[in-house]
Amino acid sequence: MVSSFFGRLLFLISAIIFCVLQSILWMGDGGILDTQYIKEEVAKQKAENEKLAERNRILKAEVADLKSGTEAIEGHARLDLGMIKEGETFFLVTAPPQQTTHQTP
Repeated sequence: MVSSFFGRLLFLISAIIFCVLQSILWMGDGGILDTQYIKEEVAKQKAENEKLAERNRILKAEVADLKSGTEAIEGHARLDLGMIKEGETFFLVTAPPQQTTHQTP
């Protein structure tokens, strides 16, 4: 009788230890769920970094263009500041005003 009681107690203790270790493995700090979350965050950050690297590449090309010639500077002055050359005529084309229809209730 003693050996079977001792065997059951040993089995119960080892089952509890197993459950505790499994919970630490899955939900603990650095566990499987935490690792999966970190991998997803790293993938998101890599995608964001790629977007920013492309934006930086475009800005570097634009800066180099502005430093090397006057055409880019003139283009920015025309688009951003609305500047025109001497002797040019400025025409502003606008869309006709939209007619609003009032519906009676």
